[in-house]
Amino acid sequence: MSKIDNMMAILWMLNTGRKITAQQIAEKLEINIRTVYRYIDALCASGVPIIADAGHNGGYTLLNNFIESPLLFDVQEQTALLHAAAFAQEAGYFLGEALDSATSKLKMYTNQEQERLIKQHLEGLEVLSSIGKSSMEPVLKKLEQGIVHETSVDIAYHTSHEGQPKRRIVDPYGIVYWNNNWYVIAFCHIRNEIRNFKVERIISINQTAISFQRPKPFSADEFFMKSLLPEVKDKKGLISFVVGGKVSALDHLCQHWFLGHHVKERTSNTVIFLLEEQALHRYVPYLLLPYGKSIQVIEPSSLKQTLIEVLNDLIHYYQV
Repeated sequence: MSKIDNMMAILWMLNTGRKITAQQIAEKLEINIRTVYRYIDALCASGVPIIADAGHNGGYTLLNNFIESPLLFDVQEQTALLHAAAFAQEAGYFLGEALDSATSKLKMYTNQEQERLIKQHLEGLEVLSSIGKSSMEPVLKKLEQGIVHETSVDIAYHTSHEGQPKRRIVDPYGIVYWNNNWYVIAFCHIRNEIRNFKVERIISINQTAISFQRPKPFSADEFFMKSLLPEVKDKKGLISFVVGGKVSALDHLCQHWFLGHHVKERTSNTVIFLLEEQALHRYVPYLLLPYGKSIQVIEPSSLKQTLIEVLNDLIHYYQV
């Protein structure tokens, strides 16, 4: 391990609250005992309050008030970080190797009681996903580098309506993970506007020497969600859409990525949404179909008719 890793390891060992000798540290880290003395001196010089007791029962300990330092995590904090890492890994997080290294260090420098409790916490939570190792990892890493260093990237991008990929220079502003897909929010030099790009459609990517300045303030997730939701031009002309049904189904509707933004009122057995008429009849019928008989449209009656028409189209399609 590097010097900084060894010094952090010593801190973790001292954080157990037990007295530990230089020989024990040397054996644990597999380093020379003189190196341990140098690391202890370096930690003391940096302000870590290490107490050294000489003699037969001597050793090193930390002052009690330093054990609560933000650098050191308690069991709940360690568990939270490891749980978050599990979610990230199952989502196809693109810095997986660095994440594995960080969690390994977190697990390595715990005392026996902490290790036992953390193991119990981890065994009590499972994150299931069908996503394997992402083939987009190299692309995501280069996009992230472009975001961090504010340098443009040259991409070959394949849209759903174009036969061949088209090369374009983009300034990556942020990466968004939504609905099991990765997106990059970037300024497109061809279109001369900020756009969303689906990462899986990026065929190739190369760094450039072109610098850009990200606009401030700018929120990638806010821009992304605004691009998904239809723009409301006249809020006074919104129509009330009332639906009743099972509590669990109504809860799910209120948490829906689209409908959740239009909730006006919620009671125990009904939800009132406010939407534009065009969006109500164009999108909502298809969003309601998966809920079957667990919900019922109360009003408007025009939406009921649209649902009937959609269902008739489906029946006709499968009867042909």
